[in-house]
Amino acid sequence: MRALRCLKPGDVRLVEVPTPNLPADYLLVAPTATGICGTDLEIIAGGVDPAFITYPITLGHEWTGNIVELGRDVKNFSIGDRVVVEGMIPCGKCNECVAGATNLCKTYDEIGFTRDGAAAEFIAVPAALAHKIADFVTEESAALVEPAAVVLQGMKRLAPKANGRFLVLGDGTIGLLAVALLAEFTPAMIDVFGMRTEQKDLFTQMGATRFLTSKEDAHSEYDYVVEAAGAIAAVSLALSHAKRGGKILLLGYPEHSALLQVSVHDLINNDLTIHASFSYSRDSWKEIVVRLNSGQLNLTPLVTHHFTLDKWQEAIQTLRHAGKNARGKVLLKLKTD
Repeated sequence: MRALRCLKPGDVRLVEVPTPNLPADYLLVAPTATGICGTDLEIIAGGVDPAFITYPITLGHEWTGNIVELGRDVKNFSIGDRVVVEGMIPCGKCNECVAGATNLCKTYDEIGFTRDGAAAEFIAVPAALAHKIADFVTEESAALVEPAAVVLQGMKRLAPKANGRFLVLGDGTIGLLAVALLAEFTPAMIDVFGMRTEQKDLFTQMGATRFLTSKEDAHSEYDYVVEAAGAIAAVSLALSHAKRGGKILLLGYPEHSALLQVSVHDLINNDLTIHASFSYSRDSWKEIVVRLNSGQLNLTPLVTHHFTLDKWQEAIQTLRHAGKNARGKVLLKLKTD
């Protein structure tokens, strides 16, 4: 089968590899849509913390697909079922897993990072982590379950109250998802600070009150600030725009070596709460699936670009440089009609 592999930092190729073996409790799935994101760019560049990546690796941790084969012990699934599959592989036994914090499992193992991902024609996955997706849910929405669950996990830490004033920093997919989920808390306002004016309509469609490209236009104090840019400058901006007693959520990933000087004196005087949220728990993943399957959540508008697997270089180039066009999620379509 074909797979998009990062053999080592700086070396990405579409190559032929063996179709994966199928353990008794696994499913063989044919991915139909696989998202690529800024974290994939970091994997390609070698900027991910070495503790969380194994090379060579097939890319693809945001995806959906159809079951094409069942392991002999698998129940409750049928060939042809549409599924999304949790990427975090928890041990289920450590204290964190038992407490429900499966994102903090003592054994880190994740599809697209330590296990081959879904930018491939087939992927073998544990059946216990698969979730059926309703027929009416679009491939675009289904492929965004993973990043949506990441954002929801962070929102649980933030625990926002109604009528709050929110500032979202970052104009990419995580920022869009943050706005979409924050809109459910009846906010007084959701301001978004981004670098590209082309993103304004996308964010307005998802529920943003204002899209700002100048720091001077932002209010001086927000109840909640969500950092979704993955940039040190954005973290600094978050600290400076949270009100006294405010809450900050860090979702973006700067390069692993990036550091920020912080005045601890100011953190204490301003009585700030900073939440840094990692990945998603099984519960957060399930909640996103329930919202999609009930029709409560539709993430289709977030996807703006589609490419076939053969056009992977164009997809990555679009992710890096969108030009003067709006850019939400970039998808690789692995099944064409």
